[in-house]
Amino acid sequence: MALSNDDIRACANRLHQAEKTRTQIRQLSQDFPDISIADAYAIQKAWVDVKVAEGRIVRGHKIGLTSKAMQSALGINEPDSGVLLDDMFFADGGLVPTERFIATRVEAELAFVMSKRLAGPDCTLFDVLNATDFVVPALEILDTRIERVDPQTKATRKIFDTIADNAANAGIVLGGRPIRPLDADLRWIGALCFKNGQLEETGLAAGVLNHPATAVAWLTNKIAPLGLALEPGQIVLAGSFIRPIETRKGDTIQADYGAYGSVSCYFA
Repeated sequence: MALSNDDIRACANRLHQAEKTRTQIRQLSQDFPDISIADAYAIQKAWVDVKVAEGRIVRGHKIGLTSKAMQSALGINEPDSGVLLDDMFFADGGLVPTERFIATRVEAELAFVMSKRLAGPDCTLFDVLNATDFVVPALEILDTRIERVDPQTKATRKIFDTIADNAANAGIVLGGRPIRPLDADLRWIGALCFKNGQLEETGLAAGVLNHPATAVAWLTNKIAPLGLALEPGQIVLAGSFIRPIETRKGDTIQADYGAYGSVSCYFA
């Protein structure tokens, strides 16, 4: 790791203040050119620790960058992950308060609700399916506390910035019809995603590492060296299978999952 413990804590506090004040900070990769993936996850953990100390509760995890196209664009060969906290959950069909966020985008995903403790290493897709209670349609609300483009250098965010920024996670909406994990071929579950009644994006869950449960297995193995596991009742967002949809105040987002129902939210 290139960053000191003091640097890591300082970066976490900067992100925390950026979220509270809705003021983006400079890319950490610009301030720390030698930053590593390990540093970025350490910053993320330090930030989550700050939130937990303030009373937040860990409710699960999110997985991002699961498509080959996104990984190639960022020069990486695996997904990233973040932490879901209790204040990130919004009701299906409910209001999302835009004053809480900076620059929101929305993605369509499948969420896994765990029924058993799931630990790595060597976790497989089959282990995930056996440990999952339900799979449900979901929307993930993204936000960025870090500038996407540096004003001086015009450099775009790096993977280190995204990971440190809790993998850009800000909210989650669960909806539709809960599915038992073996009652459907999850790869073929798809969504039509509308913004204000206009079709914006479509996709199939196979876009997530060929099977969304593969992403959950990846996460389980990734956190195992940290002594962590997926716990019963936790929710895991397996990764988006559409491009992010930009949103602003007044927008309604709906994802139609066909036979598996729909999920929506309104940015108030």
